[in-house]
Amino acid sequence: MSFTELTCQVAEINDLLNALSVLTWDARTQMPVGGIQTRGHQLATLSGMARKMILSSELGQSLDGAKREVQGEAPDSIRVRTVEQVRQAVEVFSRIPAELVSSLAELKATAQAVWGQARAENDFARFQPYLEQILGLNRQLAEAIGYRAHPYEALLGQYEPGMTTQSLKNLLEGIKTATLPLVQAIAQKEPPRWDFLTRDYPEDLQRQFALNIAQKFGYDLSRGRLDASLHPFEISFTRQDVRITTRYRRDYLPMGLFGVLHETGHALYEQGLSPALTRSALTSDLLGLYAVGGASYGTHESQSRLWENLVGRSRAFWELHYPVLQSTFPAQLGDVDTEEFYRAVNRVTPSLIRVEADELTYNFHIMLRVELEMGLLEDKIAVWDLPEAWNAKVQEYLGLEVPDDSRGVLQDIHWSAGLFGSFPTYTIGNVMSAQFYAALEQVDGLSEAVARGDYAALRDWLGDNIYQHGRRFSPAELLEHSTGKSLTLKPYLHYLESKYRWLYGLG
Repeated sequence: MSFTELTCQVAEINDLLNALSVLTWDARTQMPVGGIQTRGHQLATLSGMARKMILSSELGQSLDGAKREVQGEAPDSIRVRTVEQVRQAVEVFSRIPAELVSSLAELKATAQAVWGQARAENDFARFQPYLEQILGLNRQLAEAIGYRAHPYEALLGQYEPGMTTQSLKNLLEGIKTATLPLVQAIAQKEPPRWDFLTRDYPEDLQRQFALNIAQKFGYDLSRGRLDASLHPFEISFTRQDVRITTRYRRDYLPMGLFGVLHETGHALYEQGLSPALTRSALTSDLLGLYAVGGASYGTHESQSRLWENLVGRSRAFWELHYPVLQSTFPAQLGDVDTEEFYRAVNRVTPSLIRVEADELTYNFHIMLRVELEMGLLEDKIAVWDLPEAWNAKVQEYLGLEVPDDSRGVLQDIHWSAGLFGSFPTYTIGNVMSAQFYAALEQVDGLSEAVARGDYAALRDWLGDNIYQHGRRFSPAELLEHSTGKSLTLKPYLHYLESKYRWLYGLG
């Protein structure tokens, strides 16, 4: 009975986390600015309640009994993994002061609103004091969690369990060494035509086309919806209510389109979780007090990048879907053929904005953020010097001058949301996406099905190997089970090399 009692208690915690998601979604999409302070109190209250429930004597007693009850069962069974997830959460939260949890939750609501205003007005000074507070709380959090080599490791571990600071550095260095010469070689080539991407594209038609593709991928609108927000995101309330957002620019078609494809990848993961795991410890990040069902943030990003890039930027995809896009925007794309469009959305050119970056230079955006976060945590960079440090890193990695802070240090929502240590998961996701895709391409008939727009087979493979398991398996275990290997750069680098050497005629 102890395990049953534990699952009932965790289900109530899960309900609280989903309520936090509802309030977060509302704050980012439609809450009036006057509600900021009160919303912060609400988020802090619910976060504090969730922590108390995790550390309650009642849950502790159920956990002890459940440990005895599942002893001797298969180590990767749902019951054993559920107990382990709860045990880890209790262990970590016992080291984190209650006031730190509440302070972070309350501050994030206000900080995100201030960040949005500062970004709109190009006013870093307005956001600076809030970022200083968030940085201070994250330093406290890292010390409370504990680490071996670097405080960054404690924060990174919240999002990517098992990833060390050194292994992350090795991964980033491997990508840099392999891709920098390719980027430099491409810079010597004539860029493809892409002026047509900046023509006037009405937002309602952008939404219509993108949402149609999302549904073809398998996004179930009876369990989801698409809204506009300042920064694209996916958020789950339950497996039956998984919402996505994007942002549109009338004068730049790829932003809204690929934003939807990216967030659809996240949503398919959440909607694909096994119903048997609903309201369980395997569909929520108990350590982060967040309702997310993926094995890790990197695993989640592997799915968004897989659908956005390996499917959505492929030649086969545009040969199939470009005629519909062209008929949606006949005036804008009437003089553009499929090949021109395909090359345009895959062009390589350094950009200021991470979410607009091409596949080859994207990881440089992550590298500079990781280095800045480490410098901030080590107190080698002061918050007030961050814009200057940011601009120097952009010059170093991308060769660009940053014209203003809105297109520089203020472009991402992550720091205002307290997500220090989360940026590396985008690159980890890139690497994992290629590894998963290389494995599924070996399945007879699957590549042909994708080429003709039958995405069900691809979605089923991902569902069987990744989605349904939630947090039951670690990222390393998922990779081993589905690809036969631990995390490796080889498929990712092969994908980039073969695709872009062909596109730019580099042999």
